[in-house]
Amino acid sequence: MQRDPRTYQDFEFNLRELAGSMGDFGTLFPLAVGLIAVNRMDPVALFVMIGLTNIVTGLIYRLPMPVEPKKVISVAAIAQGWPASMVAASGLGLGLLWLVVVLTGAMRKLAEITPVYLVRGIQLALGITLGVQAVKMAAPEPWWGLVAVVIILLLRENRYAPAAVVIMGLGMAIMAWRGDLLPNLRFGIALPRFSVPAWSDVWRAMVLAGFAQIPLTITNAVLATATMIRDLFPDKAVSEDRLMLNMGVMNIVSSFFGGMPMCHGSGGLAGQYYFGARTGGTNILEGIIEISLGVFLGQALLGILSAFPMPLIGGMMLMVGIELARNVLRLRRWPLALALFTAGLSVATNMAIGFVAGLALTWLLRWLSVRGVIPPVLSAE
Repeated sequence: MQRDPRTYQDFEFNLRELAGSMGDFGTLFPLAVGLIAVNRMDPVALFVMIGLTNIVTGLIYRLPMPVEPKKVISVAAIAQGWPASMVAASGLGLGLLWLVVVLTGAMRKLAEITPVYLVRGIQLALGITLGVQAVKMAAPEPWWGLVAVVIILLLRENRYAPAAVVIMGLGMAIMAWRGDLLPNLRFGIALPRFSVPAWSDVWRAMVLAGFAQIPLTITNAVLATATMIRDLFPDKAVSEDRLMLNMGVMNIVSSFFGGMPMCHGSGGLAGQYYFGARTGGTNILEGIIEISLGVFLGQALLGILSAFPMPLIGGMMLMVGIELARNVLRLRRWPLALALFTAGLSVATNMAIGFVAGLALTWLLRWLSVRGVIPPVLSAE
């Protein structure tokens, strides 16, 4: 993804930032629908807590910082039908774990030994994964996915009608045309309720999916996100330790109010940036939208999100996936080969296996090179 050479304030509030705030809705919408419908999570708590987290991270970092559901936990919870209390408790377990990882220095050490080209491989794998998910989302009505792509190509950098804003507006218009909008609009006022997670729920959630979430969070939410921030915002670089610490705190706090487990993610950042996000205003605008949805629409959100034409979101995700995958084009020779190996194995299995195998192969090549068994293939990288 190419960095924008123009300069921006720490906080800007305009249509471009508003469009950027919608760039990672492709991850939020489908998982939010599942967690509310299947796991009976309180939509008020889910949206208010992610909204507050967005506002706080925007104020702290002064740049776009995606906040999205933890994918492994969310998918497992939906597939296995966890109770809402256990979904919230998983955030407490993972939040405490992230604090331990930071305080022991493990995150910093892992960041030091991970070559950038392996992170590019993870980004490529994520881009491919997003592309596949986008095609599946658009499959029921592919013409709407195509319409979204055309809108993006024509309006992505338009100051007065940014693509993401136009697509969201089109989605609402389609809902109204189909008769799905007004029946689902039920206004009220509600707030999240404080509740202490049970330790039995914490442990059970960690055993069923929490520990499996660890590799994906480290690779995508921390290593890949920190690398992308350095690429796009070199004057506002954020360390891996700080990202992990932030995720620890936000998950612990959210768990006491019935929120879902949350993380950052390079895919979400790519989506925000692709659609115009350049400042911390993006997170504040997104947070205001999410809090407003939770507080004023509450229980009506399930019907609204379920009725939204997801092929439009699929078109957005497809373009973000392509943009994210392009990062690998910067590489040449052995770094490119190792990135492709990492990406291929990640797509075929999962990102944890791909990352570990790519790192092991890198060390093996360096060891063979130092001993003169093979030419120095990575000495300059």
